[in-house]
Amino acid sequence: MIQFAVAYVGTALAMLVLDIIWLTQMVNRLYQPRIGELLAEKPSMPPAVIFYLLYVTGIVVLAVLPALREGGWKRLLVHAAVFGLVAYATYDLTNQATLKTWSTTITVVDMAWGTFITTVSASAGFAAARWFAAR
Repeated sequence: MIQFAVAYVGTALAMLVLDIIWLTQMVNRLYQPRIGELLAEKPSMPPAVIFYLLYVTGIVVLAVLPALREGGWKRLLVHAAVFGLVAYATYDLTNQATLKTWSTTITVVDMAWGTFITTVSASAGFAAARWFAAR
């Protein structure tokens, strides 16, 4: 349980910091010009918090813990990258398939971002859990 908690906190902190940087830098540059009419004036925090809690759980359960148990860094990187790509592709490709105005640029950039942020966040959680276990 401690291993899960340490991995979770490490993953969550990395994801939160990276996503805050991403969103503050990219909303006006990428999202607003392409899908501005779809954006809320202010994000709704309850669904955002639920997303982050669930998503970090997914990263830890599907990438970090299996890598800690049996695979090491290579397994972590592959599982995290695949999870990030699939999760963000699900959101973006569904939007592109169902909404009148959805940008292919956003789909491609978001999928790359999802792969990156998930892999880096999982790596932080993995490193935190390994560091804690070695203490």
